[in-house]
Amino acid sequence: MPTIMRFGGLRVVVYPNDHKPAHVHVIGGGHEAVFDLNCPLGPAEIRENYGFGRREAARIQEALSEALPGLCNEWRRIHGET
Repeated sequence: MPTIMRFGGLRVVVYPNDHKPAHVHVIGGGHEAVFDLNCPLGPAEIRENYGFGRREAARIQEALSEALPGLCNEWRRIHGET
């Protein structure tokens, strides 16, 4: 499970044997959430949330949307075209 980004004590990972659509898992503080990237134009959208509060999830979504081009590139590098 490659970590492709870190911010605010959180890890953003892509599982190599995962499925489409392009998405990332955000892990930290005992919580995890899954965000669809909606490559190539975004925005990132939360699909599953296991423990993050509403404000924290919104902050994560904003950070992922800002980093979207790089995240989409990493997804393609790991999985091929989106």
